[in-house]
Amino acid sequence: MAAANVKLYADFGEGFIGTNLKKDNFLFECSDLDNLIVFRADGSMMVTKVEGKTFVGKNIIHVAVWNKNDKRTVYNLIYRDGKLGANYIKRFNVTGVTRDKEYDLTAGNKDSEILYFSANPNGEAESVTVHLRPQLRLKKLKIDLDFSDILIKGRTSKGNLVTKNAIKKIELKESGVSTLAPRRIWFDPAIGKLNTQERGDFLGQFHPTDKILTLSSDGKAQLTGFDLTLHFPEDLLTIEKWDPKKPISCIYYEKDKDCYYIKRFLLENTPNPQIFFESENPGSFIECVLLDYRPKVEIVFKKTNGLQKDPQTLLVEDLIAVKGIKAQGNIFSKEALKEVKILEPLEFEPEEETQENLESETPENNLNPSPVSKEDEIDINIEEDGQATLNF
Repeated sequence: MAAANVKLYADFGEGFIGTNLKKDNFLFECSDLDNLIVFRADGSMMVTKVEGKTFVGKNIIHVAVWNKNDKRTVYNLIYRDGKLGANYIKRFNVTGVTRDKEYDLTAGNKDSEILYFSANPNGEAESVTVHLRPQLRLKKLKIDLDFSDILIKGRTSKGNLVTKNAIKKIELKESGVSTLAPRRIWFDPAIGKLNTQERGDFLGQFHPTDKILTLSSDGKAQLTGFDLTLHFPEDLLTIEKWDPKKPISCIYYEKDKDCYYIKRFLLENTPNPQIFFESENPGSFIECVLLDYRPKVEIVFKKTNGLQKDPQTLLVEDLIAVKGIKAQGNIFSKEALKEVKILEPLEFEPEEETQENLESETPENNLNPSPVSKEDEIDINIEEDGQATLNF
């Protein structure tokens, strides 16, 4: 996988994209080896290589890096068939094409137009409201559509009929969630990028709302999505799938006070960087970070006056409680340390749900019968002739 080493620009008015259009609209960073997918308002699509300047046609509505055999990126589309034709809705992938060849995503009639478009890297399916133009005998002027009700088919499919009436505008009603299975993500430290080809370290299975946690040596923690185009810096201390309930532990050396501190904290769910360590003294540094629920460490001391103190094993939760990210923390050691070894953590057992919690989470429309009160009891008497009598 090539690193992002060029910036891509677009001239929407004249229909050009490329790396040399620096006076025009900046789109994103990419590799000079990437392929780009371009969609236009007339319902056409093409894939082209990154170049200095390429004409792709006017009325560009979307440009992105395209990967062959990408079955997770789903395009949601509503288009008008011809100048006065009916309107259709469709969902599709683009898994294989011929480079620089134009493809028609509509039914192929002249003056067709895309009325709504979204590109969804994880198969998201939003809901929209279609507003119709008022006309005689037309009573219903709004139609609500949910893309999750539409099957994902090939790009050549005509789609499902929305309405034969003229559409005034289409508004996003609600952002969508993924309609696909969780995505398995790996991190390749050699190039600092995510992938799905099982290269590097396995981070886990990701749903659309899941985040990746990174901690860097300059004391910054950050939460990001799992977009495969992201590039992570080389100074990472760790990268993993974020668990919002799992505390982060940090052991650091403060030069001004000549001692080690330990702190534990949780992160807020924000895309902005969060500072967990900062010092004005360049001699201060992060010794290690711990990302287990119940971490355990062994500290190895330096020799003092020719004497070697025995190593000491410590359980982090016994040293400090979870506090705010800006807290200084507690003193970890005033003695010079040779090494802090990270040991196998203790097993974490989540708190069991109480019966009260389970009852509170029971839906109101639960089909299980509720207990019968004393006043509601029914006596059933069976007579000798087999007749049953109910007494309320």
